Amino acid sequence: MTIKQEINRRRTFAIISHPDAGKTTLTEKLLLFGGAIQVAGAVKSNKIKKGATSDFMEIERQRGISVATSVMGFEYKDVKINILDTPGHQDFAEDTFRTLTAVDSVIVVIDVAKGVETQTVKLVSVCRMRNIPIMIFINKLDREGKDAFELLDDIEDKLGISVSPLSWPIGMGGTFKGVYNIFDKRINFFENEDKFNKTEPYAVTDLKSTELHEIIGKEHAETLEEEVELIHEVFPEFETEDYLHAMVSPVFFGSALNNFGVQDMLDIFIQIAPTPRPAITEEREISPYEEKFTGFVFKIHANMDPKHRDRLAFVKIVSGVFKRNTNYKHIRLNKTFKFSSPTAFMASKKSIVEKAYPGDIVGLHDTGNFKIGDSLTEGEIIHFKGIPSFSPELFRYVENGDPMKSKQLAKGIDQLMDEGVAQLFTRISNGRKIIGTVGALQYEVIEYRLKHEYGATVRYEPIRLHKAVWLKGDEDQINELKRKKHNSMALDKHGNNVFLAESSYELQLMKEKYKDIQFHLKSDF
Repeated sequence: MTIKQEINRRRTFAIISHPDAGKTTLTEKLLLFGGAIQVAGAVKSNKIKKGATSDFMEIERQRGISVATSVMGFEYKDVKINILDTPGHQDFAEDTFRTLTAVDSVIVVIDVAKGVETQTVKLVSVCRMRNIPIMIFINKLDREGKDAFELLDDIEDKLGISVSPLSWPIGMGGTFKGVYNIFDKRINFFENEDKFNKTEPYAVTDLKSTELHEIIGKEHAETLEEEVELIHEVFPEFETEDYLHAMVSPVFFGSALNNFGVQDMLDIFIQIAPTPRPAITEEREISPYEEKFTGFVFKIHANMDPKHRDRLAFVKIVSGVFKRNTNYKHIRLNKTFKFSSPTAFMASKKSIVEKAYPGDIVGLHDTGNFKIGDSLTEGEIIHFKGIPSFSPELFRYVENGDPMKSKQLAKGIDQLMDEGVAQLFTRISNGRKIIGTVGALQYEVIEYRLKHEYGATVRYEPIRLHKAVWLKGDEDQINELKRKKHNSMALDKHGNNVFLAESSYELQLMKEKYKDIQFHLKSDF
């Protein structure tokens, strides 16, 4: 197989949703179709016997939520699929934002009863900023929920995207009969007793046929006929090019828990979803078909296997072929590295790979050389864009809970901050360390992981801050601000100047006073 063929058969996407919409369950079912796993794990908070494959951290199994992005690859009908299952919980949105830099398309999961929820709105807005093609799966059709047309209006209004239904539900909840596949003109029948539906689909030549009336009932058949007519009148006819340019989103209906409607979506997905897309760097645009290897780090994860204190940098291959035991240049450090055991992923299971192609994600064992956003190339100096840290919403002083474990605590905080779990600021005036997060749940995760992975205990103390802002601009003015607001100045993990504003009023005052300083709410200025 040629390199071009290898690239063209790859599909790398993320699954995003509000918590509890069924995102992790959908991921499991996609993996089942790919033969990547044999048994799906039911994710039930605090009652987990066998956790979901994609939730591999112990705290995720206990809480029944995803708190880290996991990467899973599998083959389906000669297509190499890479899924990035992201955290749904809003406290971990930053991890999801960074993950969206590494995907070529997304599937958005929406609960039929709840419709479009707040976290979905935020995540889709990031996809739209990046012009990422979006596919929508409306889930839990085996339960009562909103009317299908009402849901489509909800999606268009709240998410600001045009939709084109490629499947349509027949009934809902107790009267759910199945789904009509508009794309392939066939009906898949829902059998509630059969969790892995094997009923042959019924090819539809005419929605008015008496045979169809007999199979699903006259009332259901007439309703389906009317609704499909209305769909053709109201919604644009689906064009693959419009989807690839993020102008329209195909919509599917089903029940991930019952494995219903998932294969329909997967079969259409591999036909229409984008192959690896070009990437923008500060220097130029990079095509996946370029001969020379380039890639960037979008995630770092320590202790994926607590038995081995391993730390992995997740690298998205952008162009060329990544090869094992080959020298590549680390642009930020201006050093050359060779990787003897690059790994591919099936959730927490890893296997060593000899080669990886554009669209693939590889894990590189890291002893502290990488940080999020780093570029790897065959020598060309390039810097990938758009992998920021955002100004935190919450702040707490972090203190050592056990003086005998100060080394373990320092190492644990250092590694967790590299992962982008939270951000560390050190006050210039007294050296006290402050952890800033987007959500309160992150503090629990940090405390839990420090204890169970590093044997360190931590104590938090409250601090009232409005924002941490990065400074850039006139050096004299920055030095004057540092002198006059000594107690409000800190350094981030990479030694950058940060102003800790106690209120929005104070921040506005500083902006007016120091006009030659730019106050940035994210770190990639």
